[in-house]
Amino acid sequence: MNSNLELATFGGGCFWCTEAVFQQVKGVERVVSGYSGGKVKNPSYKEVCSGLTGHAEVVQITFNPKVITYDELLEIFWKTHDPTTLNRQGNDVGTQYRSVIFYHNDEQREKAEYYRRKLNEEKAFDSPIVTEITAFTAFYPAEDYHQNYYRLNASAPYCTYVIAPKLEKFKKAFAGKLQQPSKGKF
Repeated sequence: MNSNLELATFGGGCFWCTEAVFQQVKGVERVVSGYSGGKVKNPSYKEVCSGLTGHAEVVQITFNPKVITYDELLEIFWKTHDPTTLNRQGNDVGTQYRSVIFYHNDEQREKAEYYRRKLNEEKAFDSPIVTEITAFTAFYPAEDYHQNYYRLNASAPYCTYVIAPKLEKFKKAFAGKLQQPSKGKF
C-alpha cells in the first residue's frame, strides 16, 4: 500500500450498502467488503450469517487523507446508516449487521469516540448511538461475488429497493465529496 494512504474499517449493516456509498467518495482509493471482529479465521459468508463467528459485515477503505480526512469519513459513516439500532439495519437483523468502527490507531479511536459522544450529547439521533468502537485486529475479504455488488447488480431487487434510495440521499447530502465515476477502480 502507498505510504500516503490510510485504512478505515466500518460496519454499517449490509456491506453491499456501505461499499456502494464509500465507492462514490473523492479520495477513497479502494473499498473491499469483508468481515472483522470475530473469532474464526477466514470465515465464509454462510458462517458469518449464522451469527456464531462474531464477525460484522464491514468495508475496509483505503483512502488518501490529503483528499478526504478520517473525520469526513466518520461524518459519512454516521449519516449513511442508523447507528442507534443494535444488531440491525432495516430488515437486516443479526450481530453481523451491527454498527461498528474498527480503529487502526489511537487517533482514529479518539476521533470515533469524540464524535459518538458529541452526537449523543447533541441528540443528533432520536435514540442513543450504539455503535461499537473497537480495535482492529483482522480483516477477511468477502467472497468475490460480494465485491462491487451494487455496481455489478444495480438492477437486482435489493439494489433497486434498498441501495439505490440510500445512494440518492447520500449524493444529495455529500455532493461536494463525490468522485467522477470510474468503472474499473474498485
